[in-house]
Amino acid sequence: MSGPALPAAASGSATDRLEALGLDLPRLDSNPYYVDHRTSGSSIYISGQLPYKDGELLGQGIVGRDVELDTARELARHAVLNALAAAVHAVGDLDRVRIVQMLVFVASTPDFGLQGKVANAASELLIEVLGENGRHARTAIGVAGLPLNSPVEIQMVCTAV
Repeated sequence: MSGPALPAAASGSATDRLEALGLDLPRLDSNPYYVDHRTSGSSIYISGQLPYKDGELLGQGIVGRDVELDTARELARHAVLNALAAAVHAVGDLDRVRIVQMLVFVASTPDFGLQGKVANAASELLIEVLGENGRHARTAIGVAGLPLNSPVEIQMVCTAV
């Protein structure tokens, strides 16, 4: 079963479409314990990304208790921007990124049940920016907690085109 149809990405480069949305890719800070991406064969594995902007975690708490659905959706968009930044670091250019799979973790109450709606915000952004290269397989899962009490974390697998 498919969801609502999303408009195809406008013409121009993926970078142009990102800028038209008023967004830019963030600079990712390095971590002494893991890397933001690892390439194996033609696959690029992107480490889980939290909704950071300018070095600040944009939200904390549990969705369905402390964090509203709309806020969680916005946090998912920020987390996927960080994942895209890692992908660009791996392949060199946003127009060369193709998303294969996305895993969205949502720290939520046991009865929340709308993890897919949180994940949709990230999926929509990927398709808006990358067009067909942004369409992907996806899993959205509710968890009891995430690092730094973040409401959302996104992990991706991508490839270069």
